[in-house]
Amino acid sequence: MTSPLKPRPGILDIAPYVGGDASAEGVNRIIRLASNENPLGPSPKAIEAYKDLQGELHRYPDGGSNDLRTAIATSEGLDQDRIVCGAGSDELISLLVRAYAGPGDEVLYSEHGFLMYPISAKAVGATPVASPEHNLTTDVDEILAQTTSRTKLVFVANPNNPTGTYISADELRRLRRGLPESVLLVIDAAYAEYVAADDYSAGAELVGESQNVVMTRTFSKIHGLASLRLGWAYCPLAVVDVLNRLRGPFNVSLAAQAAGVAAIEDKSYVEYSRKHNAKWLAWFNEEVAKLGAEPGDCVGNFSLVRFPGPEEKSAAAALSYLKTRGILVRGMGGYGLPDYLRFTIGTEDETRSVVEALDKFLS
Repeated sequence: MTSPLKPRPGILDIAPYVGGDASAEGVNRIIRLASNENPLGPSPKAIEAYKDLQGELHRYPDGGSNDLRTAIATSEGLDQDRIVCGAGSDELISLLVRAYAGPGDEVLYSEHGFLMYPISAKAVGATPVASPEHNLTTDVDEILAQTTSRTKLVFVANPNNPTGTYISADELRRLRRGLPESVLLVIDAAYAEYVAADDYSAGAELVGESQNVVMTRTFSKIHGLASLRLGWAYCPLAVVDVLNRLRGPFNVSLAAQAAGVAAIEDKSYVEYSRKHNAKWLAWFNEEVAKLGAEPGDCVGNFSLVRFPGPEEKSAAAALSYLKTRGILVRGMGGYGLPDYLRFTIGTEDETRSVVEALDKFLS
């Protein structure tokens, strides 16, 4: 039956975001490596902070997330007044697009960037524009060439998901210099904590120097709090004012705020997670390359692997094979990369199990 209600033009053109698989039928053990979660889970201190709130579930949270913003500012050496917290960084991305773009405007992003960028653009009637990448890496010259008088926001995921590549701090600065002051540059640094490269920056210094740069971060990755939906943005004060006018009055739950404070203050656990990922990402890539697949040069908590073989050894065939064994990874067709699969780096046992399964599949 056709509904008499008509959504705004463009809404029905949106392909809904589909997350990674979380279940598989007919298997006894599920290994979830499709959503770039921290396989070690959150800090035990964050878990305790969450549990301690069981008697406060009837209370509204602090609408300004003040304790959390203080903890973030202290940990990161930032200005608390420039921080806005949200229900995951994807909420903040959506709010930024809603605030600064609309019908007739364009939202620019790199070709294989996070799918929420074009979804958020279409939701407000703006046109998403994908800028070509070179070697699966954001290309500053291409972005600048694609920027027009209609461009209102530019999104750069750095490192990028799903490609796992990044551009240097110098390249980010060159991009900001090349953009008009009327264009908002949003640096999505969800995987920043995993990057050890000397030439990398999450972008906070650009926010401090500019009126048109925002950096977004998340607690869903290295901090292991994906289910609580918690993120934050570092912004010019004028953008902070706009976001605070648009966001819900209690958009971050009490439990998320408390767990977030404990998580970001537990620097030893963050380092433990970082070292685990570095060790097993390197091992995974080395072993997969021995099997004839082609892992990329990823700096996040995942590996993007190309399957160059015939159809029976393709990425699609590998995805199906692994799922029958309870190993859930992410197909990349929706990102325009049908020959690739993305593997979150799991625990030692999970990572070894994946390599063993790939060995059997590719042999």
